[in-house]
Amino acid sequence: MIRAILNIYIMLLIVDAILSYFPQFNQSNWAKKIKMLADLTLNPIRKYIVQKLPIQDIPIDISPIIFILILKTIEALW
Repeated sequence: MIRAILNIYIMLLIVDAILSYFPQFNQSNWAKKIKMLADLTLNPIRKYIVQKLPIQDIPIDISPIIFILILKTIEALW
């Protein structure tokens, strides 16, 4: 059950990352909800990356990758 929830959230993060490349969908209600749910966990990682790591000038957002790795590690340890 927990693995299914983690996998659903990972899919949500992937959909959010894909939607960021299609600005025509940014104003739809479902895209805003996906963005809101994804930002709950990605914003703290983004703040940490900006404050602590010297990789602030990269053109892509690596926070979804980092959080997916964290979730997969938790899933493997479960």
